[in-house]
Amino acid sequence: MRRLRPVADQIQKIVTGLPDLTDVTGVWAVADGRVEQGDAAFAADLGIALARTYGTGGQIWQYRSVFDHLLRLLATTAGPENVTQALRLVSSAEVAGRKLDRYTASLLASSHEAADLAAAFTGHASEELRACLVHELVLRGVAVEETPGIAGWATSPHWRHHPLGRLPLALSSMEEGADLPSYSIRGSSHSMPYGPSESRELAMISDAHVPSAKETTTPAAATAMGRAVANWAEESNGRIEARVFDLAEPLDAESVPAALLTLGLECLHGAGRKTALSVAVRPPAQVWRVLFAAASTGGAYNSGCYGAYGRLAAWRSLAALAASPEGATAAEVEAHVLGCVWHGFGAGTKWFEQVAWDIGVAALSPGRRRLAVLAATDTD
Repeated sequence: MRRLRPVADQIQKIVTGLPDLTDVTGVWAVADGRVEQGDAAFAADLGIALARTYGTGGQIWQYRSVFDHLLRLLATTAGPENVTQALRLVSSAEVAGRKLDRYTASLLASSHEAADLAAAFTGHASEELRACLVHELVLRGVAVEETPGIAGWATSPHWRHHPLGRLPLALSSMEEGADLPSYSIRGSSHSMPYGPSESRELAMISDAHVPSAKETTTPAAATAMGRAVANWAEESNGRIEARVFDLAEPLDAESVPAALLTLGLECLHGAGRKTALSVAVRPPAQVWRVLFAAASTGGAYNSGCYGAYGRLAAWRSLAALAASPEGATAAEVEAHVLGCVWHGFGAGTKWFEQVAWDIGVAALSPGRRRLAVLAATDTD
């Protein structure tokens, strides 16, 4: 007890004095020092104690800042004990939640060897965290079906009804270029494979034959196509346009730029003679990469849904854009996606915010009689 009491007293002193702090870096330093000395349990104990006092209702900024630092400290510092204590922290009754599980899985997968993360499948961890961690590892190329300590859970049929259970446990060829965040104790970074084009040229083809089009968008289809960018509108300042058109005759892929200007799209209102428009054929892998980044890392004022659910959202958007039937397997969805001709587009219209978060995607079906369009934009 003589050894534990000073630790308990120090934690209680931090908890009591937290609201009066104008700078929490001193608390960060105390936790950093403890973990550096091998006492990862101190950081977890402090986080749980803070959550018990300040984690519900109107959370004070000091708590949010310190708690996030403690979690990042444990989740990004190498060593199995740090993994164990990070899991204990986020599994405590005071803080447990699905959003936190998704975030924690991303942190852990980016910073630790898969062998150390096997602890999540035997010790403290929710089923949600485990499901997310499986797919965060898949995104990083880990063969989860062959990894001791993880394979048993990952291949068990007990979680097949989980939303992530439909995703394959290995990457398709389209997913191998996924942009994944890099985390540190002090912050994170990620690439943004979208945004306003630095240079645009008018993509109209003057003599292109454009068949008449009938809009067939349904609310369900629009929602499904926009799944990857939904967080931009729901959690930030973004807006989305997702529409489907049936064409009276087959449309040549080369005529897609001209067709886009005839559909009455809000995002392209004013594009044409004077307002620049760019349209280019894109490989499906590049489209997936853009949609995954939009879903996983979010827009201007949010952090997205992280890797596992970002992967799911990107596939759902692709499936809807490619008119893949509801309930299709991952292999069937991929076949539909690869059968389409994909275009990326952008325009200098007022609809696009022209800041850093602009997306334009069009999918021409294999029969060239259906054109699906998804556009999204966000601003800070």
